[in-house]
Amino acid sequence: MCGITGWIDWNSDLTKESENLERMTDTLAPRGPDAAGTWISPHCALGHRRLSVIDPENGAQPMIKYTGDDKYVVVYNGELYNAPELKRELVSRGRTFTTNCDTEVLLVAYMEWGRACVERFNGIFAFAIWDVTAQELFLARDRLGVKPLFYSSQNDLFIFGSEPKCILQHPAVKAEVGAEGLAEVFIIGPARTPGQGVYKAISEVKPGQCMVINHAGVKTITYWKLTSSPHEHDVEQTAEHVRILLKDTVERQLISDVPVCTLLSGGLDSSALTALAVEYYRANGQGNVHTYSVDYRDNDKHFQAHAFQPNSDAPWIERMTSHLSTIHHPIQFDTPELVAALHDATLARDLPGMADVDASLLLFCHEIKKGATVAISGEAADEIFGGYPWFHREDALAANTFPWSLATSMRGELLAPDIAKWIRPEEYIGDRYADAVAEVPHLKGENEEQQRMRRMSYLNITRFMPTLLDRKDRMSMAAGLEVRVPFCDHRLVEYVWNIPWEIKSSGDREKGILRKALTGILPHDVLTRKKSPYPKTHNPAYLAAVRGLLLDVLNDPSSPLLPLINVKKVRELAESDAAKSNIPWFGQLMSGPQLFAYLYQVNLWLKQYKVSIN
Repeated sequence: MCGITGWIDWNSDLTKESENLERMTDTLAPRGPDAAGTWISPHCALGHRRLSVIDPENGAQPMIKYTGDDKYVVVYNGELYNAPELKRELVSRGRTFTTNCDTEVLLVAYMEWGRACVERFNGIFAFAIWDVTAQELFLARDRLGVKPLFYSSQNDLFIFGSEPKCILQHPAVKAEVGAEGLAEVFIIGPARTPGQGVYKAISEVKPGQCMVINHAGVKTITYWKLTSSPHEHDVEQTAEHVRILLKDTVERQLISDVPVCTLLSGGLDSSALTALAVEYYRANGQGNVHTYSVDYRDNDKHFQAHAFQPNSDAPWIERMTSHLSTIHHPIQFDTPELVAALHDATLARDLPGMADVDASLLLFCHEIKKGATVAISGEAADEIFGGYPWFHREDALAANTFPWSLATSMRGELLAPDIAKWIRPEEYIGDRYADAVAEVPHLKGENEEQQRMRRMSYLNITRFMPTLLDRKDRMSMAAGLEVRVPFCDHRLVEYVWNIPWEIKSSGDREKGILRKALTGILPHDVLTRKKSPYPKTHNPAYLAAVRGLLLDVLNDPSSPLLPLINVKKVRELAESDAAKSNIPWFGQLMSGPQLFAYLYQVNLWLKQYKVSIN
């Protein structure tokens, strides 16, 4: 895993811009702590930071390859899980290789198949290839958007990078935010509309898209999207196919030349991936799997079960580590650490994020990095298989908005009246919801209930899942840790997308078909455990701490947040007993304490990035 950046300028000699390129590349050092490289030519500059995972000795970037007189240069962030098959096919077609790394496979695949190469890739990636002869840049992002990729297009200038921070280092890009950007932060956030970079001058390459930049201009191509088709398998065949796909995916993603571990919460998804990893390690004589879990000091004293978090993880983690004989590393954080990490988590995202959910993951990844370079994680199973409570609650299904964003009116009331009038909260989120619903590829002949469940699945995969993938990438890469997400294998996603809801929820259980597919792989009690999300702190000291942070912001006349919010209402909320209640602010994890922490992060972001609003 790595960080990439660079730019095209048709009107300047970029060989004089090496200092700018170095600065942009250096901002990505946490993503690639092992090596750095740049390549510069009159109209194209490329920068790369490397985290060595496959063939550490020979995978330096930018990588250059020749075909006759034609020259190609690549910077690449990601992993190709089908690199061995692709390499064999390319060798059979007369291509030669000098390394064992997937970077060379990716570049040679482009040299052989051109833009169509992305359709052959199984992996997570964001890359840029400069064709020196054609004077053309090819940019691409993986199908589900596991790896981030942003850009800024201004007349004859095109700038790109793994994170907004490197683009903001370019002198042509300012940290400006307009009405849409503010609406993203205050109404959609910590989610983000696909393609939105929040900053005025920055956009996002959407999942499943590639771009071509040449003298003719900038062209965007969608090479993959969800498509609906009839499901041909019965329940037993479906479960078997899911099992085969998941097993193959995990085994592909365990391949590495550096230590690999799994993140284990004792829930269905992480337990399944860990069990499959243990099975693979045993079959290949690779010893015991290392597992990691996260918790918070005194959570056992303060945990209270509710609909979104029915039970604590600790006993289930012990159940699985004992069952699988893994080498387990329980990591625990205290409130002061969690609060302090809100700062670094904001800088890692370049935006306010998921508050302590981000901060704890950042701390967790730093601890994991001490013993491993690659981790396997269970993200995306709930979105793909229908695990969240909102898949199963009539009020959420009938809400006519994103089910994780049910507090739009309350959010709007917290804004300064002129800001609320400018960004139109209810209208903005309504438009974004309508855009998403209009994209849903319904299947001819579906009844109303089938359409409704397909719509909910689509919203989760394309609007909620990216929030968690962005969080996982940015927090893990800020610690120099690569996290792989097997449930995001596009073959699995494509197959499960078309499983009818009555099969997907077989046994009248959330993720019923996944539970059936894992029969025999997991113990029965773990197989039937109710969903419990990523753990958060329940310590009242955290609420007190973030309330204090927010009040400090409100009490400082120089705080850049103040002109944007209704200070009186925010203060009343922070000082009231309502702060202790379960404010439905975002999703299943973010309520009152997270709202306060988020507003603190907004202020920090505005100040740290010197954001101008216009």
